[in-house]
Amino acid sequence: MDNQVRISVAMGVYRPRDFSRLYQAVESLMAQTFPHWELLLYDDGSPSPYSGAIRRAAGLDPRVRYLRGEENRGLAFALNQCLAHSQGEYLARLDDDDACAPRRLEKQLAFLEAHPQYQWVGSNAELMDAGGVWGLQKMPEIPEKRDFLFNSPYLHPTVLFRREALAQAGGYDPSPRYRLCEDYELFFRLHQRGMRGYNLQEPLLRYWEDYGSQRRRTYRRRLRELRLRYRGFRQLGILGPGTFCYVLKPLAVGAVPAPVHHTVRRWQKGGLL
Repeated sequence: MDNQVRISVAMGVYRPRDFSRLYQAVESLMAQTFPHWELLLYDDGSPSPYSGAIRRAAGLDPRVRYLRGEENRGLAFALNQCLAHSQGEYLARLDDDDACAPRRLEKQLAFLEAHPQYQWVGSNAELMDAGGVWGLQKMPEIPEKRDFLFNSPYLHPTVLFRREALAQAGGYDPSPRYRLCEDYELFFRLHQRGMRGYNLQEPLLRYWEDYGSQRRRTYRRRLRELRLRYRGFRQLGILGPGTFCYVLKPLAVGAVPAPVHHTVRRWQKGGLL
């Protein structure tokens, strides 16, 4: 890689569910109007044939740097490896089943360079499944403490960080107690440290959310999120009698049958029923 790299994109991959979506994610970076990026594509110990598909995705563009771990250690560990090998002064996130809008990196970089008071910037996102775009996920423009109550106020795959802010915070916590909740935990920690983010009010990402997304949220994952909420709310000073119900939200949502939850989501986010 040459010294023109300004944005490093971190993608941790393990057993991608759809190879075509993985290739589309990489191709959405190749179509960016901002050209000075690198993609750190980390294979988190995927077996064959998944490992071969990830290698083929890494060969789509010379700006893609392929990394591999020999055992599955989770997304937080994978992203820390990407951070350790990155060359850019900014670090963007992207998942293997999402797709960036063509001007995503250009617009987010311009925002951070014009607004030094923010350490990262996210955006809204279009929600898609096999049938195409079905809804819009809107995020709070300038998240405050209470925006953490319902869900994370940042959609992780939309975010562009200042690399130094992530490094100062120690990166992602790879502890098993935060597995599949590592983004929520990170944003709790960054806010506790006095850092702040912003969400551009336009969709700069197509985010994959289908019927199976809800079913893949296991009971153990919901318990991990419950414990994280309790700890995070307490650290931010928003835990109390009026907010404790939000600590229990993961279990309450898990009690709703997946088909019902998905129908409600489509109605809330503007999709057709």
